Amino acid sequence: MNPLLLVEDLAVEFKTRLGKFYVPDGVTFSVFEGECVGLVGESGSGKSTIARILCGIHKPTTGSTQFMGTPLKGWGHREIQMVFQDPDSSLDPRKTVLFSIEEGLRIHRIGNKEERQKLLIETLKAVGLTEDVLSKYPHQLSGGQKQRVAIARCLVLKPKLLILDEPTSALDVSVQAQILNLLMELKREFSLTYILITHDLKIVYHLSDYTMVMYLGQIMEMGQTERIIQEPMHPYTKALVTAIPTVGTDSLKDFSLKGEIPSPLNPPKGCPFKTRCDFAFEKCNERPPLIDFRGRKVRCHLYTEV
Repeated sequence: MNPLLLVEDLAVEFKTRLGKFYVPDGVTFSVFEGECVGLVGESGSGKSTIARILCGIHKPTTGSTQFMGTPLKGWGHREIQMVFQDPDSSLDPRKTVLFSIEEGLRIHRIGNKEERQKLLIETLKAVGLTEDVLSKYPHQLSGGQKQRVAIARCLVLKPKLLILDEPTSALDVSVQAQILNLLMELKREFSLTYILITHDLKIVYHLSDYTMVMYLGQIMEMGQTERIIQEPMHPYTKALVTAIPTVGTDSLKDFSLKGEIPSPLNPPKGCPFKTRCDFAFEKCNERPPLIDFRGRKVRCHLYTEV
């Protein structure tokens, strides 16, 4: 089966007055139709940059992206939509809910006024909102309602791939579970495929079929979510799982992250994680390849030596 999304050797160069750096740096992965793929890692690892490349906000410096077998070029692909982290910043405070949801339909010239109105009402119902919110402005809505509007704005275009960039982190704890349950209901009802970007491995564990762990622009480990969480292989993955005692194991209790993620302007030579790894040895001064090992992929010299 061919993947819905294929990303190969993807890298973006950023230039500053202090120098240049690449985040992501040579990332390759695929997403199959109907999957929920989790993308996890600390801030600065390149997760959101990948999302913005897929949406056309950033242009890759090297590498390629294919969606449904066709190269992605430019921005505004109707069948790839993104739910941003903070609905307060992603929704225009000067525009009504009606304008925000209908805008995509107008841009892509979908339907006439009556057809769009019918589609809007159907979409609002799907995300748990009523027609009366159409005349309201974002400041008149609760946090949960605003995120439902943001989801409806994507859903109304009938996407195949929905990118969820920390979709609940800006919400109250009491609302987070409601939004996550809604997203999974929509996935089943509309046969959606998700890329879920988050810091929270608990969410990944419960929602994702497949997980990719990123660090400083590179994929450290990738594989089936249950195996990644229950039997992590890379020392970085083990440290992340340790922070979640409800899904971790006693064998990982001694793993913890030390120090801060290095600056991408001055990354460690070789393995990017070596400055924080208790198992670093001489070979870690060389960049490890991403290898197949016991049914998953891992970037660590501990396994290239096996």
